[in-house]
Amino acid sequence: EEQVTGSSPALDGSLTAAVARYGFKLMAYKDEYEVARLYTDGAFERQVRDRFTGDFKLQFHLAPPLLGNRDPETGHLRKVTYGPWMRMAFGVLARLKGLRGTPLDIFGRTAERRMERRLVAEYFATVADLIAGLTPENLELTTAIASIPEHIRGYGHIKEASVATAEARAAELMTTFRSALVQQEAAE
Repeated sequence: EEQVTGSSPALDGSLTAAVARYGFKLMAYKDEYEVARLYTDGAFERQVRDRFTGDFKLQFHLAPPLLGNRDPETGHLRKVTYGPWMRMAFGVLARLKGLRGTPLDIFGRTAERRMERRLVAEYFATVADLIAGLTPENLELTTAIASIPEHIRGYGHIKEASVATAEARAAELMTTFRSALVQQEAAE
């Protein structure tokens, strides 16, 4: 439970809950290895077989960062349809998860993976700043700032857009937070 030093009352735990929830959200992004694991761990195939009968073929609509073509107008990756053979490719990729985070992790070099790692580092640096200036008066604002990752959604260009919106909102709220701290220090 959060506690502000001195004679301030104990705070309500909302900041702790926000940091736990949204720190986890930022660290738990699905990369290509995790998507491959999810398709090959058996649960997906069981769900498909439970829902559909007869002879069917799976097709996968993917926009792989290394193989995908870009839309000439938007610059966004285009989804391409892959046949059932992709499950075998997913199996190979799932077994390569040990490469994650190593110099041999080719997916770790993509702009999206670099952005995701940056977001995690920036989030915890922001949390440290928030905690350093935490008071009962700014708890609501502090918790709102710590909850900004709630608005980050999607993959690819959709995630990119939601990150830009979230970062702009975080900058606004951090300006308010810092301004209030300066006013509080001036009053003391």
